[in-house]
This record gives sequence, structure tokens and C-alpha cells, in this order.
Amino acid sequence: MRLPLCSPQHGRSRARVTHAVVVIFLEFFAWGLLTTPMLTVLRDVFPQHTFLMNGLVQGVKGFLSFLSAPLIGALSDIWGRKSFLLMTVFFTCAPIPFMKISPWWYFALISVSGIFAVTFSVIFAYVADITEEHERSTAYGLVSATFAASLVTSPAIGVYLSGQYGDSLVVLVATVIAVADIAFVFFVVPESLPDKMRLTSWGFPISWEQADPFASLRRVGKDTTVLLICVTVFLSYLPEAGQYSSFFLYLRQVIEFSPAAITGFIAMVGILSIVAQTVFFGVLMRTIGKKNTVLLGLAFQLFQLVWYGFGSEPWMMWAAGTVAAMSSITFPAISALVSHSASPDQQGVAQGMITGIRGLCNGLGPALYGFIFFLFNVELNEGEPMAGRSTASTQKLVVPGPPFLFGACSVIFALVVAFFIPERHQLAEVKTCTANKAGSSSAAHAQNGSPLAVPISDTEDLEPLLQDSVM
Repeated sequence: MRLPLCSPQHGRSRARVTHAVVVIFLEFFAWGLLTTPMLTVLRDVFPQHTFLMNGLVQGVKGFLSFLSAPLIGALSDIWGRKSFLLMTVFFTCAPIPFMKISPWWYFALISVSGIFAVTFSVIFAYVADITEEHERSTAYGLVSATFAASLVTSPAIGVYLSGQYGDSLVVLVATVIAVADIAFVFFVVPESLPDKMRLTSWGFPISWEQADPFASLRRVGKDTTVLLICVTVFLSYLPEAGQYSSFFLYLRQVIEFSPAAITGFIAMVGILSIVAQTVFFGVLMRTIGKKNTVLLGLAFQLFQLVWYGFGSEPWMMWAAGTVAAMSSITFPAISALVSHSASPDQQGVAQGMITGIRGLCNGLGPALYGFIFFLFNVELNEGEPMAGRSTASTQKLVVPGPPFLFGACSVIFALVVAFFIPERHQLAEVKTCTANKAGSSSAAHAQNGSPLAVPISDTEDLEPLLQDSVM
């Protein structure tokens, strides 16, 4: 019997996708305001090789996120989403006020915040709890579009406030928005996981085998489908993470965009991404399917990166930005593909695994891009545009953006790997804390609670996470 995931529970309001949308919007709107102040703080604290140092900071955060995301996702499957959503939003936003209080503490907190800064993992599991399978793709597209929407105006607002009143006001406004987001989760967001699927006690013992962050990696290596999905995510998101960390300054220094043009570019890509993820995404998922939508998104990303790599004129960047918006359908399509195969009590594990891979890319990508720029003598330090420098040779480079071509090569491999992802797979029941300690009555409940649930013995801990549905 299917669990009534969309039914309101007695005594509290019904969980809705709107709650997830508001949480994502407020969190990333706050960080979007800090686009310009963040570049200033980076330059002041790390005047030499700014983005290489930024890559190290982000690398620590990304690695910690990679380790913690699957565990947090699995724990949210047991204890509920709201507590972990509150935790992830709090720790993600905690560094914001320290940008002005103490820049060194700011970067230290950014690094360690990776332990809990996995909001998307919990959000996608939250959405999976409250949507039917045929609604899930659209809901994921809406959540991803909200991320783009938060960046439509926030960088421009941050630039305006910084120019008129200074960076301190921008940090203050971002802090207020972050506090509002935390308060919204605490006071407004209801729990999405049904009571019958959650533990009532927080004192439930967890063994090291269950808390081991590398357990999901061992399952990845044992199952071909999970391995293909994770490799696809890694190869496609690695260049995206690196691009996000350096692209705006690249537009300023190499392509000679003005600050107004940069904010306009961000707004254009954000608006087009919203259209792509709310209109085209749903149509594509219904017509060509999940896997083909992933392949199409990767093709757009490849085209975009090649154009960025060879483009040397502003109009080329604007044109490539329209393609970049269409490539934004890739991640929600992958999330929908994974969620389609996951049983209700395994959504957190599945999404946590994917978010963990993205967290690792968030660490490696910025450092890799900064290092490639450094190797090709393209400095990414704030200052006068390259046209005003004596090194005229840098203006005539055949390939102005070498890291983007490296990213294009990575996406080519992602396309090849994604081509071999099977169309129809189902997530096997992975033993969690509940399964380890539950008695015979809870085992019976697990079998009745999900059509995919099967009895699991102690010898089946490390079985593949995905199994073919025909087996």
C-alpha cells in the first residue's frame, strides 16, 4: 500500500513545495547579495593568487560536504526533514555576518560549514516526500528554477547598495534575510516525513558502519547504475562549480564587462533559466524522458563551455549565456531520475549521495579553474581590465578561457557515461538505522510501507544501491 505522503497530518499544517521554494530562495538571495563584497574580501585577505586561495577554502568546504551529505540525508530519512533543514540553513548562512566582523573567521566558518551546508540534499528529499511520482519532475524543476530566480536581482541589488552605502549595509541586509530564512524554517515549515516513517526518539543508537561517510561510495562502486549516475554528476558539475567561482570576474577582467553589464548578464541567465526549468523542463521530461533530458542538458552545457572558451567579444558571452540557461535542466533531471528509482524511505540517502558529489565538485572546481588560469598566465586578481595592461599578448590569445575548454572535455566524458545509464532501475532497500535495530513488527511495517521494500539480512548491508527492476 502506498504511503499517503501528500496527506496533512493531524494537528499541523500540510507540507508543500512552496515551503521548499521559499527556503531556497531566501538562502541563495542572501548569498547573491554578497557577490561583489565577497570579491572585495577575497582580494583584501588573499591579495596574491586570490582565486587559488578561494579554491582551497571552498575545497575544504566541498570535501566536508561530500563526506556529510549522504549521512545527513540518511538521518533525515529516520528523524525527519525539518530538524536537518533547520540545521543546514543555519550553518550555510552562519558565515555571512562574519564577512565584516572578522574576514578570517568568515573564511574559517565557510570551510567548516560544509559539514552541514547540504540544503539541496534535504530539500529534494522534502519535495519527494510530498509529491507523487508524476509531479516530482516538475517540482524539482521549480526548486532549481527558484535558485536561478534568487540570482536574477540579488547581485544587482548588492552592487547598488554597495556603491551607494558601502559593503557593510549589504552584509547587514544579507544577514537579516538569512535570519528570516532560519525563522521561516523554524516557525512555518512543517515536517514532511509521515509519523509512521520516523523514529520518536533521538536517542537511537547508530553504529559506525551506518555513520561511515564512505559507505555510500562502497555501494557506488558495487552497482553499475549508481556509478554511472555519480560519475555523470561529477564530470558535469566539476566545470560548472569552477565556472561559478570565477566567471563574473573573468567577464570583468578578460571580456571587459562593466559592473552593470555583469549584473545584467546574471539577470538574463537567471530569467532564462527559470523559463527553462519551469516550462521546457516539464515538457522535455514528458516527451523524451528523464535520461534523454539529462543528455540534452549536457549537450547544451558542452556547447556553452566551448563558446565561453573561444569567445573573445562581449556579444559572444551574451549569446553563450542563453545556452547556459538551457543547460540548467541537467541537475533537476538527474535528481528526478534518482528519485524515480528511490523508495519513500530512501529519498534522503539517494539525494544525499548526489549532493555529496556536487559538494566535492564545489571544492575541486574553483581550485582547478584558478590553477588553469594561473598556468596560462590569466590573472584573476581585481584591478584594471586587461586592455589597460602592458601584456598585450594576453589580449590576442586564441583561447581566452582555457579552463572552459577543459570543462568542455569533462562534459564530453559525462555525455558518454550518461549514455549508458539504464532507463528503468529501482533503488534496492538499503539497511538504515531503523532496519538495523527494528524488531519483527517494524520489519513488517517496512515491507508494507513501500512496494520496493524487501527483507534485509545482516549479510546484505553492502549490496548494490540500485538493482535492475527485472531481477
